[in-house]
Amino acid sequence: MKLVFVIVLALALYPSEELEFIEQRLHFNNSAIVLTKVDLSRALRRVDPRFLSVTIDASLASDEKFMNLLGSSKIRALARALTPAFLRFGGTRQDFMVFTPQEYNWQSKVPSEATVDQLYSFTNCSGLELIFGLNALLRTADNRWNSSNAEALMQYCASRQYKMSWELGNEPNSYEKKAGVRVDGFQLGEDFVHLRKIMTESRFYQNSGLYGPDVGQPRDHRIDILEGFLQSGSEAVDACTWHHYYVNGRDTSLEDFLDPEVLDTLALKTNEVLEKVKQASPQKRVWLGETSSAYGGGALGLSDTFVAGFMWLDKLSLGAKLGLDVIMRQVFIGSGSYHLVDDNLDPLPDYWLSVLYKRLVGQEVLSLKAFPNFKKFHKRVRLYLHCTNKKRYVPLAVFMIIKWYTIFTPFQLPSSKNGAVTLIAMNLNHKAARVSVPAYMASSTVVAFVLESDQSGEEGLYSRCQCIS
Repeated sequence: MKLVFVIVLALALYPSEELEFIEQRLHFNNSAIVLTKVDLSRALRRVDPRFLSVTIDASLASDEKFMNLLGSSKIRALARALTPAFLRFGGTRQDFMVFTPQEYNWQSKVPSEATVDQLYSFTNCSGLELIFGLNALLRTADNRWNSSNAEALMQYCASRQYKMSWELGNEPNSYEKKAGVRVDGFQLGEDFVHLRKIMTESRFYQNSGLYGPDVGQPRDHRIDILEGFLQSGSEAVDACTWHHYYVNGRDTSLEDFLDPEVLDTLALKTNEVLEKVKQASPQKRVWLGETSSAYGGGALGLSDTFVAGFMWLDKLSLGAKLGLDVIMRQVFIGSGSYHLVDDNLDPLPDYWLSVLYKRLVGQEVLSLKAFPNFKKFHKRVRLYLHCTNKKRYVPLAVFMIIKWYTIFTPFQLPSSKNGAVTLIAMNLNHKAARVSVPAYMASSTVVAFVLESDQSGEEGLYSRCQCIS
């Protein structure tokens, strides 16, 4: 039996909670115990190296102060810690923006050449890969996409040799509500075919990525726009993208953020999308092109605090297990209260969680089944298993990033004959839970990163700080 090197990434509800890892010998009479069965012989899934990616909302293009902020060395350093990753520039406002060459009037609220330059400079210097969202609401008299403005933008970017990928439109299922324009899925697919043809004829962008249609999540089990799009446009895109949020930011609660039934809605929505995509294009990758905890700009006092980490870590882990290839967090900075970095360029709890995830979690998803001794713990203790990121998990690098949060003990990385896995554990209960792992794992070297709020009790769940130990 090969030795297994185990790295634990645990998120604790309260600092006083206990999360132990024991051998298969059970001698706890009244404790909540979760037995685990793992299969290390093969990977269930393999995600993209840029699995955890981020977004910037297109509404910020008209904010001169914000665009200038992208030139800050600090914000670029914070972004660089999340690489490799995509940066998606898009959102509702992208479908109301027009590229105007030689236009530098910020009051016009359009992405001018200067805006495009600043955005590309930020992504290029940060090591992010830019995906630029094009306006799909520019239509012809017969309701086809009018590509002339997009072609002008692409020609400008090509002249500057800006390497980037493209999207077309944002949440087309909402076009009628927000713009009084109705575009059916089949026509949308033909619009993407048209865009792919433009890219193919471009010497510079013929091999660039094209992603879409960025539909909103299925509601009432209806995904009509996506079905029509897949009929006509599935072959035009490199990945099929959709959006997901758990709750409405205007009327959600702390309890929602810790409710396993709410967290499990991701599986329901994801499986609906995966089934439709598989039927139309079996090998097509599926991405969450925009996602966070709560829609409507997030939930104030929740989406930017410690408690949001349960939704975020569970979405990353469960999404990878279900078969999502990339998950793009709304947003990296600015716009609403679901950002990773605040307006003062101070990282929020989900930022540090994202950095740690990048460092510890590799591309391979492994099989883990949990068997709690109490039924109520069945969904409230959430466990996921991945191969460890061998390319990025360097003890000194992790220590330097989170040195003011953690007590770090140096150790030797396993040799090439050994394996390394990362166990992600979350306890949504108010009582401690003990996790029992197979004996050959329990006897291995274990390094645990436990994320806790800096305050005790329920108050700590609203904190914008966390401790890693």
